[in-house]
Amino acid sequence: MGLFNWFTQEVAIDLGTANTLIIHNDKVVVDEPSIVAFDRTTNKVIAIGRQAMQMEGKTHANIRTVRPLKDGVIADFNAAEHMIRGMIKKINNGKGWFFPSLRMVICIPSGITEVEKRAVRDSAEIAGAKEVYLIHEPMAAAVGIGIDVDEPMGNMIIDIGGGTTEIAVIALSGIVCDQSIRVAGDNFDSDIINYIRRQHNIMIGERTAEKIKIEVGSALPELQDPPEDFAVQGRDLMTGVPKQITVSYTEIAHCLDKSISKIEEGILKALEITPPELSADIYQTGIYLTGGGALLRGLDKRVHSKTKLPVHIAEDPLRAVVRGTGISLKNIGSFKFLMQ
Repeated sequence: MGLFNWFTQEVAIDLGTANTLIIHNDKVVVDEPSIVAFDRTTNKVIAIGRQAMQMEGKTHANIRTVRPLKDGVIADFNAAEHMIRGMIKKINNGKGWFFPSLRMVICIPSGITEVEKRAVRDSAEIAGAKEVYLIHEPMAAAVGIGIDVDEPMGNMIIDIGGGTTEIAVIALSGIVCDQSIRVAGDNFDSDIINYIRRQHNIMIGERTAEKIKIEVGSALPELQDPPEDFAVQGRDLMTGVPKQITVSYTEIAHCLDKSISKIEEGILKALEITPPELSADIYQTGIYLTGGGALLRGLDKRVHSKTKLPVHIAEDPLRAVVRGTGISLKNIGSFKFLMQ
């Protein structure tokens, strides 16, 4: 068994709609966008991750960029398998002629169907995994923040990723009640694209929309320390000529309002179906926000005013899930919530 362990490489993967992160030997070794670029004629992979991201929206007829995951689940099986394999190669910087057998822990959304679960497992096995364990994202996020999930104590986790928002109440190392809604970072981006097209008559791409969200994105129309207005370049729909405008955080707060309201509805729905004893715990412990969406300015205050509960933003929310996945990789024997 000792020899077998020596040949086994252990990796924890957070397979996200927007970003894929891999932990190996307790370090985040890969943190790249989930995107693959293919050559249309030969169907070979040209680039993966950040390199492919730079090509997105700027490709010619011979290159196509694919996002293998949509709404938190695998939409393009072949591309997902190429992406997982390429990301794992990046662990050793592509060096090494010898591929040890892999043990993987991969996190999946909690509202996932059996078929979608199967797709994750199969693409990991085709990419070279001997053992695959799955863990639900809210569970991984809770472990990553440092919550003791074994305790008979209720904690509410909200993980706002790229494709899905996971809302879960966790106690006794299990998910008591959960809401998985497909409104998250990608929806924010498309809201921004539509708003700028309607309001300013300018067409922008997804990458620009994401940049706007990061620079001036807000959940509240009034902030205490507002960000500076942001200059946006795009194509004017009236003249067809490139044009620059400035957008303020107040505009973006108005255009994201509907999507954030859907997330708030999901939170209230999850709180409604929570058993009363756990509700009492949550009143004390509050709500934890993780995932990239937790970085949206003023979101914690908005959730607080809706629920009247204390809201905490995890430190380094983007990596909370992968940290939790890494911890559960080390404790494969003792964590009962890992699914094989």
